[in-house]
Amino acid sequence: QVHLVESGGGLVQPGGSLRLSCAASGNIFSIYAMGWYRQAPGKQRELVARVTNGGSPSYADSVKGRFTISGDNAENTVYLQMNSLKPEDTAVYYCSAEGVLPIASMTEGDYWGQGTQVTVSS
Repeated sequence: QVHLVESGGGLVQPGGSLRLSCAASGNIFSIYAMGWYRQAPGKQRELVARVTNGGSPSYADSVKGRFTISGDNAENTVYLQMNSLKPEDTAVYYCSAEGVLPIASMTEGDYWGQGTQVTVSS
């Protein structure tokens, strides 16, 4: 069974920083990409940042230059360093893992974490 466990959310003042972490647990052969999405109240879930196992990152325009995604393939972990946070970054942040190949089944699938709240407010 594959699980994504997130940590690092919280309350921060505008201009502050937070670092989110997400670890995929279970007996995993490989993961194609991991990333972060967010969903604010009344809005659709949107991509924040994503990185492939080859190391190619992509970002939403709204976070470019402020957020940095990095991954550790050996540990099946992804991080999101968020700097210069703005109130509009307030949302539940969800970790995602795409193209996960569990050793037991070797059937590819996508997985989501349970979400972690990020609130940017003074």
